[in-house]
Amino acid sequence: MPLDADLLLDRRRLKRRLSLWRALAVMAVAAAAVFLTWQPDVRAAITGSSGPHLARLSLQGFIGDDRKLLEALERARRDASVRGVILAVDSPGGSVAGGEGLHRALTRFAADKPVVAVLGGTAASAGYMVAMPAGRIFAREATVTGSIGVILQNFEATELMARLGVRAETVASGVFKDQPSPFRPLTEEGRAELNRVVMDLYDQFVDMVATGRRMEVAQVRALADGRIFTGRQALSLGLIDAIGGEPEAREWLAATHAIPATLPVRDVETRSFTERTFGAVFGAFTKGLVNEWLGVDRVRALWQP
Repeated sequence: MPLDADLLLDRRRLKRRLSLWRALAVMAVAAAAVFLTWQPDVRAAITGSSGPHLARLSLQGFIGDDRKLLEALERARRDASVRGVILAVDSPGGSVAGGEGLHRALTRFAADKPVVAVLGGTAASAGYMVAMPAGRIFAREATVTGSIGVILQNFEATELMARLGVRAETVASGVFKDQPSPFRPLTEEGRAELNRVVMDLYDQFVDMVATGRRMEVAQVRALADGRIFTGRQALSLGLIDAIGGEPEAREWLAATHAIPATLPVRDVETRSFTERTFGAVFGAFTKGLVNEWLGVDRVRALWQP
């Protein structure tokens, strides 16, 4: 027997209330799960300490100027519970400024606490630069590393523009302001000026390697022509210290800095505690809410006779 209109409306109101309470229950369960899963972080946020541990700073992909990452590293440096940092690098490089910023931050860290670098599949160019402050650098035999140098690239499309009947007009305050430009060939004077800048950046990179690896500048320059090396080759050239990964890095920290190999390791987190906690809770709440309000069971219930 079909339901009358009032009864159907009451039923819909009741299901909406049930859906809301179910969603709130999902949120409460998610909050409890987050609390239990991240209990050390919760304790750290409340007490300001999470117990002695090592920090792991993972660098993957392009290395740019990351303010949040630098701030997180500085917080780890000031945190008395952080005994040292494991720098895990898997990066083909990045900007010179981005590499320099991390290099400086890690140098400050290394002045207070030990830094050990573990190079993954690739640690080239800026990915190699950032490892220089480490007290010891480990790499796999097959790690691609090195590529010490600086590159500046530009494309020039004057021939294509001529074929399309397009011409660019430029008004610049000086003869070098629009160089390099895709709209006209690079002049010899412009090339010389750009080369001056590139070579200054190159000298900075070479100095970082010479200081970090305790090598003569001439030794570094002989290797700093952009070539890449395997980890095994880099070891024979003095660009790294040993073959290995994080277990070997932990053994070195234990042997040289009395940091137990069983000490917990926690990743350097650039998100705040609030973002991590409430972001996860909100995500679970939203998912539960969507499932409750748009789920198949609700659609069936509303339309059944």
